[in-house]
Amino acid sequence: MVVVARQQQSAGRGGVCTGGDGENGGTKEGCSKEVSLLELILAAFRKSMATCRVDDERIEDPKSKFTQMEIGWPTDVKHLSHVTFDRFHGFLGLPVEFEVEIPSRAPSASVSVFGVSAESMQCSYDSRGNSVPTILLLMQKRLYAQEGLKAEGIFRINPENSHEESVRAQLNRGMVPEDIEVHCLAGLIKAWFRELPCGVLDGLSPDEVLECNTEEEQVELVKKLKPTETALLNWAVDLMSDVAEHEDLNKMNARNIAMVFAPNMTQMSDPLTALMHAVQVMNLLKTLISKTLREREETTQTDNEFNNREEMHSSSEPVSEDEDSYDEGGDSGNEVESLSEIEESFLKQIKRNKSAKNRFRKELNDLVMQHSSPTNGFDL
Repeated sequence: MVVVARQQQSAGRGGVCTGGDGENGGTKEGCSKEVSLLELILAAFRKSMATCRVDDERIEDPKSKFTQMEIGWPTDVKHLSHVTFDRFHGFLGLPVEFEVEIPSRAPSASVSVFGVSAESMQCSYDSRGNSVPTILLLMQKRLYAQEGLKAEGIFRINPENSHEESVRAQLNRGMVPEDIEVHCLAGLIKAWFRELPCGVLDGLSPDEVLECNTEEEQVELVKKLKPTETALLNWAVDLMSDVAEHEDLNKMNARNIAMVFAPNMTQMSDPLTALMHAVQVMNLLKTLISKTLREREETTQTDNEFNNREEMHSSSEPVSEDEDSYDEGGDSGNEVESLSEIEESFLKQIKRNKSAKNRFRKELNDLVMQHSSPTNGFDL
């Protein structure tokens, strides 16, 4: 609009600029300056419009090229093998040439054991029958072997992150470094839970967790979890219970260990809601840990009572099994000896009776002969 107005103004003054000398000459000189300024503005405007058209063409050209590009079907494709990933046996059907870079029993179907679902990882059974990723069992075994449960502030003290990347790289290959520091190992266990695509307790709504006030209600609530999440929760609760059993050394009771684990068991976008929910999750974990510790103590007492009862029963019978067998052998020998003696006396008795019988028969025959003889001195 400004350019058009300037053009009209200059056109209106055209008669003045064509005048003679004197004042008209001065007006003509000023008019020529205004025209040159107007031409400069018009030239700049035309240049900007040309630049805009060039930019539009540059933006539209790639689109037109992509729309005109044709992608054909792949050629020379061969089906070599059908590879599947089994949670307990790793890759099945993997060609031999790939086993150099990809072990058949890989810890995960992905390149990493962090940030992937437990259902796509190699799993094993723990001592309580929970099916959990094998890498967790390996880290737990190394933590216990290095007496990490006795380390003060275990799972609470943040480790140094200088070697975390190298440790993660080895864990992705299914190996746990031998020289790993226990606090670094504990931090990686928490990180594994924290980086899951879905938290272990995300299947429970915050309202459901908030409404549970008793131990029975909380135990029934966790039964709503899926089998995979249930196994992970049971394994984590057993781990936290093992830590709480060494409270006198590591200063981590049921409440402390539940507090440091709670933020890693759920994932929420809203920080305020996540903080409030973490408090409820902490109370839930604390209840489950206390229940596990109480059941372990009751089992230990029952075992002790059974052992004491066995000891009392064995002390009331001091004769051992070997002695019993020895006595039984002696009694059997005595019985054999007694039997032989009885037999011998019986046979002797039979012989005596036979001789007595023969003697009696002989005397009887002699007496009969005497009565029947005609010269025996008796009258008939």
